[in-house]
Amino acid sequence: MTSPLKFNVADLLRGPDADGMPQQRTQTGPAPERIGVEMIAIPKGSELGVDATLTPLGGAIMVDADIHGQLEGECARCLRPLTPPVDLHITQVYATDPDFISGDAADEADEGSGDETPIIEGDEIDILQAVIDEAGLTLPFNPTCEGGCDVPEVEGVTLGTSGEEDNTTDLRWAGLEKFL
Repeated sequence: MTSPLKFNVADLLRGPDADGMPQQRTQTGPAPERIGVEMIAIPKGSELGVDATLTPLGGAIMVDADIHGQLEGECARCLRPLTPPVDLHITQVYATDPDFISGDAADEADEGSGDETPIIEGDEIDILQAVIDEAGLTLPFNPTCEGGCDVPEVEGVTLGTSGEEDNTTDLRWAGLEKFL
């Protein structure tokens, strides 16, 4: 199983295409792992489409990519299945040398900060971590049905969607009123 999130860049680093001209690549294939948050994600093995522009930068390559897939999850309110499409966009620089950006091997101030430039390993770029990070920032932690849920309200229990202050007592807590 080859991941659509991996790109061989040997020709962009050392070949005739290393002249600085961007290269367009389109790949499709199964997601190598689950990409998303707890309630909604692109499941492992689900079809992904990647449209990427790879631009050589000398000792690095900039990847500008759009990732298309199908989310699977459930509504946080009514627990019905959700399967909306998703489009994620990443822009990331991948270097052949860890000192590409800083230029100073002795400067280790960024080490462990999360700002390190990802490294090209074995002439291959893997954008999986950048896609996971973007999904974590973009996808809702509590996804809901588009247009609202069609769940009948139970007396004393509201979904909190009206925006008005609710003065009714939840029946589950009604027995505690005597202690107030």
